[in-house]
Amino acid sequence: MNYVSFCRMYFSVTHIPISLMKKNEAIYSSIGEVCSVKAARYWEMAPIDDTPNFYRYSPDIEYGVVHILGTDYAIVLGPAFSVPVTSEIIRTYMHENAIALEYQEAVAEFLCTIPRITYQQFSRHLALIHLCLNQKEISVQDLFQQDNEHVRKREEQNVNEIANNIENNNLHDSYYFEQELYQAVKEGNPVKLDHFLNTNKFQSIEGKMANTPLRHAKNLFIATTTKVGMLGAIPGGLDIEKTYQLMDLYIQECERLQTISDVKSLQYSMIQDFCHHTANTHIPEGISSEIYNCMSYIRCHTNENLSIEDIAKQIHRSSSYTMKHFKEELGINIGAYIVRCKLEDAKGLLTYSDKSLTEISNYLCFSSQSYFQNVFKKKYGLTPLQYRKKTQHI
Repeated sequence: MNYVSFCRMYFSVTHIPISLMKKNEAIYSSIGEVCSVKAARYWEMAPIDDTPNFYRYSPDIEYGVVHILGTDYAIVLGPAFSVPVTSEIIRTYMHENAIALEYQEAVAEFLCTIPRITYQQFSRHLALIHLCLNQKEISVQDLFQQDNEHVRKREEQNVNEIANNIENNNLHDSYYFEQELYQAVKEGNPVKLDHFLNTNKFQSIEGKMANTPLRHAKNLFIATTTKVGMLGAIPGGLDIEKTYQLMDLYIQECERLQTISDVKSLQYSMIQDFCHHTANTHIPEGISSEIYNCMSYIRCHTNENLSIEDIAKQIHRSSSYTMKHFKEELGINIGAYIVRCKLEDAKGLLTYSDKSLTEISNYLCFSSQSYFQNVFKKKYGLTPLQYRKKTQHI
C-alpha cells in the first residue's frame, strides 16, 4: 500500500491532520503540505504496539498513533480538538512543534479548519485506520483502557451497568453517589473516577423521562452532561466557556446517535473526558493562580524575547509585584526560570530535530550561540552537541 497516498486521501475526506512517520522522521505531513512548514520536533514514539495509542501534551490538543505492524512506519493523527481553536491553542501547538512565528498566520488558518470532534469520535478514527492498515478490529472501549488489560476487562464487564445506573436516574436519587462522582471530576482524578464508576452498583428506581427508550437515554445523557460540567468541571477549575463548549459538543454528538448502546458508551467517555480536562487545570500546591499563570505564559513563549513587563501584564500586576511574588513562591527569579524553560525546550530540539545549534539558539532567542552553549553545559554538565549525541544514540 502507498501510505502517503492513504494519508492524503484520509485528510481530504476527514480534514483531520495526518502524518506518516518512519521512526522519528516525518515522511509526510498534511499540515506541512498545506502550510509549507516543517514541524521541527516530533515526540518520542511509543514502543510498537498492536493497538493505537493516545497522546495529549496539552489539555485541548489530542493526538493518536497507529503503528503499521511489520514495518517501521506509524500514522500520527492530529492535532484534533474538542473545543474551538483559540489563539492560546494555536500558540501552544506551534510551541510544542517548534514552528517559527513567521508561519503563525498560515498555521492558525489551517488549525481553524479542523472539525471539532469528541474523544470518542477521535477513537473511532484511530480504530478505522487500524482496521484499514493492520486488518485488525478494536472497539472504542478497548482503546479507552488499552494500557491495562485487567482494567480493560473489568471496564468491559461494567460499562453497560454503569451507563444503566445513570440511565435509570440513580445519579438523581443517590445523593452520596452524585457527590462522589462530581468530586472525582472536580479533583481531576481519572483513576479514582474509573475505580468509583466500576465498583458502585445501584438498583433501578425511577421511571422513564420520555416516550421512547432512545429519547429517554438521550434526555438523561443531557442531564448528566450538564451536571458533570456544572457541578464537577467548573468547580474543579475548568474554564467556564470551555466547559459550555464541551457540553454543547457532547450533547450534539448524542443527538446524532441512533442506538441506546452508543449513547451509553458516549456517556462513559464524556465523564472521563471532563475529568481529564479538569486534571490539566489544577494548580500545584503552594503556587498562587497568578504565579501559575506567569509560569504557563513563560513555558508557551520560550521562542520570544520575554520581558518582565510582558509577564506582569498577564496578571495585571506591576513588574515589582510579579518579581517579588515569583521569587517568594518558586525560590528562583523570573529570569532564571525563563532560561530554565528555554533549556528544557533546547533539550527536546536537540533530541528530536535536526536543527543546528545556531538555529536552536536563534529560535529560543538566546543572545548568542556561545551563551546558549555555556548555560546549557553549566545546567546539564554536557555541551549541546554532547547531549544530542548521547540522546539520539539512545
